[in-house]
Amino acid sequence: MILYPAIDLKDGRAVRLVHGEMDQETVFNENPAAQALEFVSAGCEWLHLVDLNGAFAGTPINAEPVEEILKQCPVPAQLGGGIRDMATIERWITKGLARVILGTMAVENPQLVRDAAHEFPGKIAVGIDARHGKVATKGWATETDVDATDLAKSFEDAGVCAIIYTDILRDGAMKGPNVSATAALGRAVSIPVIASGGVSSLADLEALKTCDAPLNGAISGRALYDGAIDLAQALKLMKA
Repeated sequence: MILYPAIDLKDGRAVRLVHGEMDQETVFNENPAAQALEFVSAGCEWLHLVDLNGAFAGTPINAEPVEEILKQCPVPAQLGGGIRDMATIERWITKGLARVILGTMAVENPQLVRDAAHEFPGKIAVGIDARHGKVATKGWATETDVDATDLAKSFEDAGVCAIIYTDILRDGAMKGPNVSATAALGRAVSIPVIASGGVSSLADLEALKTCDAPLNGAISGRALYDGAIDLAQALKLMKA
């Protein structure tokens, strides 16, 4: 499994939110590229980036720090937040982004996801963010009645390379991931699933790794910044 360290971008800084609430932020680094390099130097092989402002605005807002990360870091990165048309997708891939994450558009314009996956094979992922199993969009501010598993299944034949599944109520709360829901999703689809939300200890990573579902990896943010997860030990665990 792959450990994806999360760098959430708000107003040009690396922050973490609680339950996705924009007014509950903790700033962890004023220089996101420096933070990214720290993760890479420690041995991380991927980076998970989120443009928080962009998720609400519907257009990229933190493009400058993302571009700086792409320039400085020699490992692949995936990005979500505010990517809602083909031109933006193409622009990010041209700039060196390895994987574009489409969340809101997976609900509002699934054909865009399919078209992008066809146009850019292996570079389009779907972000499924859910509360109580129902998908939320637009930076988690808009509730839908769409079932997370049904949404994932609808892209089985689309050619997407991964699904990032986030339990919103666990995100940033340091209370552990929703292992059962994540594992159930991983078993329900053939698309590789990445767990996100609440990963706050080595035990959490172990639980995801041994959950009897073929998960691709796990995303962790606050726990890495706070030191609740020792990054070196986590990387060793995930590779074992």
